[in-house]
Amino acid sequence: MVDILAHLASIAGIAMSLANYPQAYKIYKTKSAKDISLLTYIILVSAGVIWFLYSISIRNFPIIITYSFGTLSSFLVLVGIFKYR
Repeated sequence: MVDILAHLASIAGIAMSLANYPQAYKIYKTKSAKDISLLTYIILVSAGVIWFLYSISIRNFPIIITYSFGTLSSFLVLVGIFKYR
């Protein structure tokens, strides 16, 4: 049961990490980020980097994958905010 939950948690983590990609796509397609919260994405990127570094230090592959995708997606939105605001 624990193995099944670990796999489901990994899949859910990756799915949640992919949630920012549609936002990034919309920012770059419309060339507008006027209604996107800068503070939210600063927090998300900062926390994501910390979790990513922590996951590397404990060598936890599911967390490494989850936070690498999540941090990258948040970073893409953050760059879009600075570029198109």
